[in-house]
Amino acid sequence: MSAYNQNKFDIRFEWGIDGLRALLPECDCILLVDVLSFSSAVDIAVGRGAIVYPYFSQSPAADFAKEIGALVAGDNPYGYSLRPASLTSITPGTRLVLPSLNGAALSLQTGQVPTFAGCLRNARAVAQAAARAGQRIGVIAAGERWDYVNLRPGLEDMLGAGAIINHLRGSRSPEAEAAQAVFEHFRSDLEAALLACASGQELLDRGRGNDVQLAAALNASTTAPRLLDGAYHPT
Repeated sequence: MSAYNQNKFDIRFEWGIDGLRALLPECDCILLVDVLSFSSAVDIAVGRGAIVYPYFSQSPAADFAKEIGALVAGDNPYGYSLRPASLTSITPGTRLVLPSLNGAALSLQTGQVPTFAGCLRNARAVAQAAARAGQRIGVIAAGERWDYVNLRPGLEDMLGAGAIINHLRGSRSPEAEAAQAVFEHFRSDLEAALLACASGQELLDRGRGNDVQLAAALNASTTAPRLLDGAYHPT
Protein backbone atom coordinates (compact mmCIF):
# COMPACT_ATOMS: atom_id res chain seq x y z
CA MET A 1 0.00 0.00 0.00
CA SER A 2 1.35 3.42 -0.92
CA ALA A 3 1.93 5.82 1.97
CA TYR A 4 0.44 8.56 -0.18
CA ASN A 5 -3.00 7.16 -1.02
CA GLN A 6 -4.65 8.13 2.31
CA ASN A 7 -6.29 4.70 2.25
CA LYS A 8 -7.19 4.71 5.95
CA PHE A 9 -9.79 7.41 5.31
CA ASP A 10 -12.99 7.76 3.30
CA ILE A 11 -12.46 11.40 2.27
CA ARG A 12 -9.06 12.19 0.76
CA PHE A 13 -7.47 15.34 -0.58
CA GLU A 14 -4.47 15.99 -2.82
CA TRP A 15 -3.01 18.39 -5.38
CA GLY A 16 -2.49 18.17 -9.14
CA ILE A 17 -1.64 15.29 -11.44
CA ASP A 18 0.70 13.54 -9.02
CA GLY A 19 -1.90 13.72 -6.26
CA LEU A 20 -4.51 12.36 -8.66
CA ARG A 21 -2.26 9.43 -9.57
CA ALA A 22 -1.71 8.66 -5.89
CA LEU A 23 -5.41 8.61 -4.98
CA LEU A 24 -7.06 7.38 -8.18
CA PRO A 25 -6.48 3.59 -7.98
CA GLU A 26 -8.45 3.12 -4.77
CA CYS A 27 -11.18 5.77 -4.94
CA ASP A 28 -14.81 5.17 -5.86
CA CYS A 29 -15.01 8.62 -7.42
CA ILE A 30 -12.88 11.69 -8.06
CA LEU A 31 -13.85 15.35 -7.63
CA LEU A 32 -11.71 17.79 -9.60
CA VAL A 33 -11.55 21.35 -8.30
CA ASP A 34 -10.29 24.21 -10.49
CA VAL A 35 -12.19 27.24 -9.18
CA LEU A 36 -10.51 29.90 -11.36
CA SER A 37 -11.72 28.99 -13.83
CA PHE A 38 -12.24 25.52 -15.40
CA SER A 39 -14.63 23.97 -12.85
CA SER A 40 -16.67 27.16 -12.48
CA ALA A 41 -16.94 27.45 -16.26
CA VAL A 42 -18.03 23.81 -16.56
CA ASP A 43 -20.62 24.27 -13.82
CA ILE A 44 -22.18 27.30 -15.50
CA ALA A 45 -22.15 25.83 -19.01
CA VAL A 46 -23.50 22.41 -18.01
CA GLY A 47 -26.05 24.06 -15.73
CA ARG A 48 -27.46 25.78 -18.82
CA GLY A 49 -27.67 22.54 -20.76
CA ALA A 50 -24.36 22.59 -22.64
CA ILE A 51 -22.03 19.60 -23.04
CA VAL A 52 -18.39 20.38 -22.24
CA TYR A 53 -15.42 18.46 -23.62
CA PRO A 54 -12.22 19.01 -21.60
CA TYR A 55 -9.21 19.27 -23.90
CA PHE A 56 -5.47 19.10 -23.37
CA SER A 57 -3.31 18.03 -26.28
CA GLN A 58 -0.54 19.13 -28.61
CA SER A 59 -3.01 18.83 -31.49
CA PRO A 60 -5.13 21.92 -32.24
CA ALA A 61 -8.43 21.96 -30.39
CA ALA A 62 -10.13 23.08 -33.60
CA ASP A 63 -9.37 19.74 -35.23
CA PHE A 64 -10.95 17.83 -32.36
CA ALA A 65 -13.96 20.16 -32.31
CA LYS A 66 -14.54 19.65 -36.02
CA GLU A 67 -14.55 15.87 -35.54
CA ILE A 68 -17.29 16.00 -32.92
CA GLY A 69 -19.26 18.96 -34.26
CA ALA A 70 -18.44 21.31 -31.41
CA LEU A 71 -17.28 24.87 -30.80
CA VAL A 72 -13.91 25.73 -29.30
CA ALA A 73 -13.81 27.98 -26.25
CA GLY A 74 -12.01 31.18 -27.12
CA ASP A 75 -12.42 30.68 -30.87
CA ASN A 76 -16.09 30.93 -31.80
CA PRO A 77 -18.49 33.65 -32.93
CA TYR A 78 -20.47 33.60 -29.67
CA GLY A 79 -17.65 34.67 -27.37
CA TYR A 80 -17.71 31.46 -25.29
CA SER A 81 -14.41 30.97 -23.48
CA LEU A 82 -12.86 29.67 -20.27
CA ARG A 83 -14.26 32.76 -18.59
CA PRO A 84 -17.32 31.78 -16.50
CA ALA A 85 -18.96 35.12 -17.32
CA SER A 86 -18.88 34.28 -21.03
CA LEU A 87 -21.02 31.19 -20.45
CA THR A 88 -23.93 32.58 -18.44
CA SER A 89 -26.09 32.76 -21.56
CA ILE A 90 -24.73 29.76 -23.48
CA THR A 91 -27.38 28.11 -25.62
CA PRO A 92 -28.68 24.77 -24.30
CA GLY A 93 -27.38 21.86 -26.33
CA THR A 94 -24.14 23.62 -27.26
CA ARG A 95 -21.17 21.28 -27.55
CA LEU A 96 -18.12 23.15 -26.29
CA VAL A 97 -14.47 22.07 -26.30
CA LEU A 98 -12.83 23.66 -23.25
CA PRO A 99 -9.01 23.59 -23.30
CA SER A 100 -7.32 24.03 -19.92
CA LEU A 101 -3.83 23.44 -18.59
CA ASN A 102 -5.13 22.32 -15.21
CA GLY A 103 -8.75 21.19 -14.86
CA ALA A 104 -9.07 19.77 -18.37
CA ALA A 105 -5.69 18.04 -18.19
CA LEU A 106 -6.73 16.30 -14.96
CA SER A 107 -10.13 15.37 -16.39
CA LEU A 108 -8.45 13.36 -19.12
CA GLN A 109 -6.51 11.24 -16.63
CA THR A 110 -9.26 9.70 -14.49
CA GLY A 111 -10.15 6.79 -16.81
CA GLN A 112 -13.25 4.85 -15.81
CA VAL A 113 -13.46 6.21 -12.27
CA PRO A 114 -16.59 8.37 -11.87
CA THR A 115 -15.43 11.99 -12.12
CA PHE A 116 -17.15 15.27 -11.28
CA ALA A 117 -16.14 18.93 -11.77
CA GLY A 118 -16.48 20.69 -8.43
CA CYS A 119 -16.17 24.30 -7.30
CA LEU A 120 -17.57 26.68 -4.72
CA ARG A 121 -20.68 27.23 -6.82
CA ASN A 122 -21.76 23.59 -6.73
CA ALA A 123 -20.04 22.29 -3.58
CA ARG A 124 -23.18 20.79 -2.02
CA ALA A 125 -24.50 19.33 -5.27
CA VAL A 126 -21.19 17.69 -6.18
CA ALA A 127 -20.76 16.26 -2.68
CA GLN A 128 -24.23 14.71 -2.86
CA ALA A 129 -23.52 13.22 -6.30
CA ALA A 130 -20.18 11.84 -5.09
CA ALA A 131 -21.81 10.22 -2.06
CA ARG A 132 -24.10 8.30 -4.41
CA ALA A 133 -21.08 7.06 -6.38
CA GLY A 134 -19.26 5.50 -3.44
CA GLN A 135 -17.71 5.91 -0.01
CA ARG A 136 -14.03 6.41 -0.94
CA ILE A 137 -13.88 9.91 -2.40
CA GLY A 138 -10.79 11.67 -3.71
CA VAL A 139 -10.88 15.45 -3.92
CA ILE A 140 -8.17 16.88 -6.17
CA ALA A 141 -7.27 20.57 -6.19
CA ALA A 142 -5.94 21.41 -9.64
CA GLY A 143 -3.77 24.35 -8.64
CA GLU A 144 -2.04 26.61 -11.14
CA ARG A 145 1.39 26.52 -12.81
CA TRP A 146 4.65 28.34 -12.35
CA ASP A 147 5.82 29.15 -15.88
CA TYR A 148 3.41 26.54 -17.28
CA VAL A 149 5.45 23.72 -15.69
CA ASN A 150 5.56 23.33 -11.91
CA LEU A 151 2.46 23.14 -9.73
CA ARG A 152 1.50 26.31 -7.86
CA PRO A 153 -1.04 25.48 -5.13
CA GLY A 154 -3.79 28.09 -5.17
CA LEU A 155 -5.93 29.23 -2.24
CA GLU A 156 -9.00 29.26 -4.50
CA ASP A 157 -8.80 25.51 -5.12
CA MET A 158 -8.23 24.67 -1.47
CA LEU A 159 -11.32 26.73 -0.65
CA GLY A 160 -13.35 24.88 -3.26
CA ALA A 161 -12.11 21.51 -2.08
CA GLY A 162 -12.80 22.40 1.53
CA ALA A 163 -16.33 23.55 0.70
CA ILE A 164 -17.05 20.19 -0.93
CA ILE A 165 -15.43 18.21 1.88
CA ASN A 166 -17.60 20.13 4.33
CA HIS A 167 -20.64 18.40 2.80
CA LEU A 168 -19.15 14.90 2.65
CA ARG A 169 -19.72 12.27 5.32
CA GLY A 170 -17.10 9.75 6.39
CA SER A 171 -13.65 9.75 7.95
CA ARG A 172 -11.36 12.48 6.67
CA SER A 173 -7.63 12.34 6.12
CA PRO A 174 -5.60 15.09 7.81
CA GLU A 175 -5.12 16.60 4.35
CA ALA A 176 -8.89 16.72 3.84
CA GLU A 177 -9.41 18.19 7.31
CA ALA A 178 -6.87 20.91 6.52
CA ALA A 179 -8.72 21.89 3.34
CA GLN A 180 -11.99 22.03 5.23
CA ALA A 181 -10.42 24.16 7.95
CA VAL A 182 -9.16 26.66 5.37
CA PHE A 183 -12.66 26.89 3.90
CA GLU A 184 -14.21 27.43 7.35
CA HIS A 185 -11.72 30.20 8.06
CA PHE A 186 -12.67 32.17 4.94
CA ARG A 187 -16.30 31.15 4.40
CA SER A 188 -17.77 34.35 5.87
CA ASP A 189 -16.45 36.31 2.87
CA LEU A 190 -15.30 33.99 0.11
CA GLU A 191 -15.50 36.69 -2.54
CA ALA A 192 -13.06 38.90 -0.63
CA ALA A 193 -10.66 35.97 -0.20
CA LEU A 194 -10.78 35.11 -3.89
CA LEU A 195 -10.32 38.70 -4.97
CA ALA A 196 -7.35 39.15 -2.62
CA CYS A 197 -5.50 35.89 -3.36
CA ALA A 198 -2.80 35.71 -6.05
CA SER A 199 -4.98 34.03 -8.65
CA GLY A 200 -7.79 36.50 -8.08
CA GLN A 201 -5.39 39.42 -8.36
CA GLU A 202 -4.14 38.02 -11.65
CA LEU A 203 -7.69 37.97 -13.01
CA LEU A 204 -8.42 41.44 -11.65
CA ASP A 205 -5.38 42.74 -13.51
CA ARG A 206 -6.94 41.31 -16.67
CA GLY A 207 -10.29 42.99 -16.01
CA ARG A 208 -11.96 39.72 -15.00
CA GLY A 209 -13.37 40.62 -11.61
CA ASN A 210 -16.83 39.41 -12.63
CA ASP A 211 -15.42 35.92 -13.21
CA VAL A 212 -14.08 35.88 -9.66
CA GLN A 213 -17.42 37.01 -8.29
CA LEU A 214 -19.26 34.26 -10.16
CA ALA A 215 -16.77 31.67 -8.90
CA ALA A 216 -17.24 32.81 -5.29
CA ALA A 217 -21.01 32.19 -5.23
CA LEU A 218 -21.14 29.35 -2.72
CA ASN A 219 -23.81 26.72 -3.52
CA ALA A 220 -25.44 28.97 -6.11
CA SER A 221 -25.70 25.96 -8.42
CA THR A 222 -27.45 22.60 -8.11
CA THR A 223 -25.48 21.13 -11.02
CA ALA A 224 -23.01 18.26 -10.57
CA PRO A 225 -21.21 17.94 -13.92
CA ARG A 226 -20.13 14.34 -14.49
CA LEU A 227 -17.55 13.22 -17.00
CA LEU A 228 -19.07 10.62 -19.34
CA ASP A 229 -17.51 9.49 -22.63
CA GLY A 230 -15.06 12.37 -22.59
CA ALA A 231 -17.54 15.16 -21.84
CA TYR A 232 -19.16 16.76 -18.82
CA HIS A 233 -22.92 16.31 -18.64
CA PRO A 234 -25.50 17.32 -16.02
CA THR A 235 -26.49 14.68 -13.46
